[in-house]
Amino acid sequence: MVDVTALRLLLMALAGWWNDQRQEALAYLIEENRILRAQLRGRRLRLTDEDRRRLARRGKRLGRRVLSQVATIITPDTILRWHRQLIARKWTYAKGRADRPGVLAEIRRLVVRMAEENPTWGYTRIRGALKNVGHRVGRSTIARILKAQGIPPVPERPTSWRTFVRAHWGAIAGADFFTTEVWTWRGLVTYYTVFVIDLASRRVHIVGSTPHPDELFMRQVGRTLTAADDGVLVGHRVLICDRDRKWTPSVRQLLATSGIRIVQTPFQAPNANAYAERFVRSIKEECLSRVIPFGERHLRRTLAEFIEHYHGERNHQGLGNNELIDRVSPVRGAHWVRRRERLGGLLNYYYRGVMRRDGRFDGSAH
Repeated sequence: MVDVTALRLLLMALAGWWNDQRQEALAYLIEENRILRAQLRGRRLRLTDEDRRRLARRGKRLGRRVLSQVATIITPDTILRWHRQLIARKWTYAKGRADRPGVLAEIRRLVVRMAEENPTWGYTRIRGALKNVGHRVGRSTIARILKAQGIPPVPERPTSWRTFVRAHWGAIAGADFFTTEVWTWRGLVTYYTVFVIDLASRRVHIVGSTPHPDELFMRQVGRTLTAADDGVLVGHRVLICDRDRKWTPSVRQLLATSGIRIVQTPFQAPNANAYAERFVRSIKEECLSRVIPFGERHLRRTLAEFIEHYHGERNHQGLGNNELIDRVSPVRGAHWVRRRERLGGLLNYYYRGVMRRDGRFDGSAH
């Protein structure tokens, strides 16, 4: 028969040994946490919501007294507070307006959009426009939204460049300069080329190139732009240009006498004359950066070839990826794809054509 007393002693020994092992393991984990916390050097430990829930469940079972002995990275009061929030969240029922944050975000976007697209609209006018699309918003709410976005009230709200350009669409042009390094008998010389772009049609006119863009050259540019018979700016009323010193007061006055209003862009604001800036990027990336001009004549021929390509053979993303000049549809039954080369193959245009008996091609590119 098994001795009951001996069995009890054995169980008590095992329980004591197990308890000692758990105490040692707990002490080791506490010491390890202290070392890891010391390595943080005062930096805040980032915990997720799931981490907080797990610590809250464990901490509630231990109680405040035991937590004060084992908790190393978080105070006992914090763990108990997390537990209370966990219980409160369990018994909190969501209300039936789950889509409210999305609606508020949409209202903010609409308020800012309406204010930017309509500089003369006040709070009441914006409130009425929001009502038309199903949103009822107070004037004070609209005022707070605009103030947070840095948009001033109506008397102080400026007209955006986009609104200004669209209001004058068809009668507005942009002008700018770009430079090209040209090899001459005197060495490397910088040439300044002035051009004008019609914003509605995107057509570009190279007005002139010179290594000396002085007052005399600019006055000649002004007379060329405003010539009564074939002036580039005939039919235009607004010319956008930057604040380059080449546009002297006398040049601006010459253009003003022909009915051309000069609008100078703000400092360091290339987007205010975006169409002209985009043309400069195109001609440099697609042509001038791949050519070494030898002399002024070579430069002028290069510019002329690119302008021909730009107007009649290049697709423009801003115009639906179409060409500036409408061409007839490709020839039916034409199976030959031809390439028109410019500048030795730097600029290419592809079109369909049919071969005639004499060996020549007919196609939509002619």
